[in-house]
Amino acid sequence: MSIYTRYGDRGYTKLVGGGRAKKNAPRVEAYGSIDTLNAQVGLTVASLDAQEHSLYAELVQVQQWIFDCGSDFATPEEKRPYKIEPQMIEWLEEKIDFYWTASPKIDRFIIPGGTVSAANLHLCRCFTREAERNAVSLLEQQEAINEEALKFLNRLSDYFFVLARWVNGQAGQSEVFYENSVSVFKRKKKIELSERKKEENEKTEGRDTRQ
Repeated sequence: MSIYTRYGDRGYTKLVGGGRAKKNAPRVEAYGSIDTLNAQVGLTVASLDAQEHSLYAELVQVQQWIFDCGSDFATPEEKRPYKIEPQMIEWLEEKIDFYWTASPKIDRFIIPGGTVSAANLHLCRCFTREAERNAVSLLEQQEAINEEALKFLNRLSDYFFVLARWVNGQAGQSEVFYENSVSVFKRKKKIELSERKKEENEKTEGRDTRQ
């Protein structure tokens, strides 16, 4: 078949399930930015040196899931079963915990950079955040989405952050701290503990109401 279809000559593109949308529609913005992210991950994989080659299979697997994520956002009203599932998010969380624990402790913001691979991973993080913002914009339009795919994007940005730090650590590359940073990670932990306590209280109140 021909690579060009002329379908987009009037500014439309096809969606999964046979529908169509304008090329600047929120849904297309969402999965288009995910495609951009995947290309950046591909560049990161291509930049791995011999010592970092152990990450090749891991990042290629992540690329497969990113493609699944984009496919889910291209599917309105679940016209076919969604592909991003909770176990993928759990895998990311396990990796985040591992790389965070295996890296030097920090309590301030850092400047993106270091080795070429780490700098590329920070770009992956930024592109993930952009994709997440576009996904939220789509959600605000009352459009049906796979909520697991939105969670996946949220965890994925953290994954790229901790992986970039780990790569720098493995290379003996010191982090450059943001000079005007406050102690952010301790504060973040306190907020998380407060939110967790609030959720536990709400669950307890819910049980009391049902009794």
